[in-house]
Amino acid sequence: MTVAERIDAKLTAAFRPLELEIVDQSHLHKGHAGAPEGGESHFRVRVVAELFDGMSRVDRQRKVNEALREELAGPVHALSVEALAPDEAR
Repeated sequence: MTVAERIDAKLTAAFRPLELEIVDQSHLHKGHAGAPEGGESHFRVRVVAELFDGMSRVDRQRKVNEALREELAGPVHALSVEALAPDEAR
């Protein structure tokens, strides 16, 4: 299973998102410190879930980081998160 597939599975299980987009941006960081050969180290995620309704942006970020704790401790060097409640998604 790829890192992106693990991220997808964990965010889906944790948040039952209405929308989930995972973009591997590792190619943009090739040659930089923390960017291993083979990629799968830098990701951008957009997750829209009812669970985020009424939560602060910081709390949403914390929830996503908790769900991806293992990935953030290992193969993922950088993660950009956009976590939205359904009424905020456009």
